[in-house]
Amino acid sequence: MANIIPFKGVLYNPARVSDVSRVVAPPYDVIDAAFQNALHARHPHNVIRLELGLDEPQDSPGQNRYTRAATLLKDWMTGGVLQRERAPAIYPYTIEYRSPSDESGTPMKTLKGFFSTVELEEFSTGKIYPHENTRAAAKTDRLNLLEACGANFSAIFSLFSDPQGAVIRLIDKSVNADKPRFEFTDDEGFRQRLWAITDRTVLNEIVTFMHSTPLFIADGHHRYETALNYRKSCRARAAAAGLQPYDAVLMLFASLEDPGLTVLPTHRVLTTPVPPLADIKRLLGEAFDFDEIPLKQFLHALRSRGQTAPVFGLALGGAPSPWLLSVKSGHRPKAGASERDKLDVSLLQTLVMNKLCPKESDQHALIYTKDDHEALDLVAQGKATAALLLNPTKVSEVRAVAAAGERMPHKSTYFFPKPLTGLVMNVMEEQKV
Repeated sequence: MANIIPFKGVLYNPARVSDVSRVVAPPYDVIDAAFQNALHARHPHNVIRLELGLDEPQDSPGQNRYTRAATLLKDWMTGGVLQRERAPAIYPYTIEYRSPSDESGTPMKTLKGFFSTVELEEFSTGKIYPHENTRAAAKTDRLNLLEACGANFSAIFSLFSDPQGAVIRLIDKSVNADKPRFEFTDDEGFRQRLWAITDRTVLNEIVTFMHSTPLFIADGHHRYETALNYRKSCRARAAAAGLQPYDAVLMLFASLEDPGLTVLPTHRVLTTPVPPLADIKRLLGEAFDFDEIPLKQFLHALRSRGQTAPVFGLALGGAPSPWLLSVKSGHRPKAGASERDKLDVSLLQTLVMNKLCPKESDQHALIYTKDDHEALDLVAQGKATAALLLNPTKVSEVRAVAAAGERMPHKSTYFFPKPLTGLVMNVMEEQKV
């Protein structure tokens, strides 16, 4: 169902950038202001200058971080810092990593996938499925950048079903594992490797396989919806026959069945005042059983109990131990409930967040983190008033929600690890550079 389109990627030129680890960056939406500045300072050609430039005091509608990104893109390509590949390709990619929840000594996992462009599809076609809601401000920012540069600097992360592992086996046979285009260790200590496949026979096999499977967006909903809006505006300006550059978007494709794919929970950390424990028990006691758990046993208990029933963790400022909140049977999803309503994160929103954070300002003041220990530490250090910890959403649950045409609440999932920005880019229009 997905129309994969091998493309002439734009990559950093090793003759001009000898250490690619210094010019790539994580996805823009996980970069805070301090790290944004650090990446700008790290290297004059770091991709952050294209993907997430700094605002300047004299900025105006005609001169701003988006126009500066467009100028830099043109300069880097004409100057040979970036170069376009000569032949259409797909770009196999692996990340060898440990997740934040892994204990020291846990064996490394490897996520395997490939970069390509894919023809854009409206969600109503049933070919590409979203699973999360989006917010307007983020889409406006991404559209401004796309309009200025005509390029995808970072890839949308999507999943497809391949129970037999046919695509990855074909890719593994088609690349020299010992000779990647790029290989380095990133800031997290993860081993990053990228190859290119240009063999037309192999490309045709992959394209043919992908025609038969729908895609589920794991990460990058704002960028995908922005690409749809960009296509619409391009078509309105000048209708053109045939497939155009703006009809496709850059994606990383990975298998739903890949054992190297990890889904982390997104914990809610409260920074606004919360009631005392006794009042919280009165507020939530109808729906929950409360169990105080020693800190050393807390995370293990949260994970193990969450295997069979919805359960959340609650850490309160000044409390000696955290609590487990187990949803009582009468408040669990009923038979026939929507896929969305069956999710732990939906139960948390309905049964807990709406009561502890009744004001919209409380919800906007939340801190989101994928790291169990960070959530607990923020409370222990007095930087937050409480933390609500979840178990991770299962990949099968994400697929069920998306296939049902539903959307998860904001910040429901954190697919891990995320592809780096800048390894391979899709510069769509030759005339822009």
